Amino acid sequence: MGIEFVKLSAEHSIARMPVEGNRQPVGFVHGGAYCVIAETLGSVSANIHAGEGAVAVGVDLNATHTRSITSGWVTAECRALHLGGSMTVHEIVCTDDEGRRASTIRITNFIKRAR
Repeated sequence: MGIEFVKLSAEHSIARMPVEGNRQPVGFVHGGAYCVIAETLGSVSANIHAGEGAVAVGVDLNATHTRSITSGWVTAECRALHLGGSMTVHEIVCTDDEGRRASTIRITNFIKRAR
């Protein structure tokens, strides 16, 4: 997928992904590719929050695609909506090179603690 991490924290993370190699047959970024970068970024952020002795696992993902990207890069910006003891919720906004929103994804992760 060619995902490159730019910034990683529980509260705010950024990654980017090339359009090339992530298109559907008609030439747009595949909707699943938006979900891959979003779930990757949201899960890494949730695991940073979970800390040692715990693991965050995705339990829900919701995506709304509002614009097509056909060239350049997809930038994904992840912000925490909720950082709890057993659950996190992050919103990931994917934009094109001009900063136009193309997809909005929300991921919920369950934090599983070691017994």
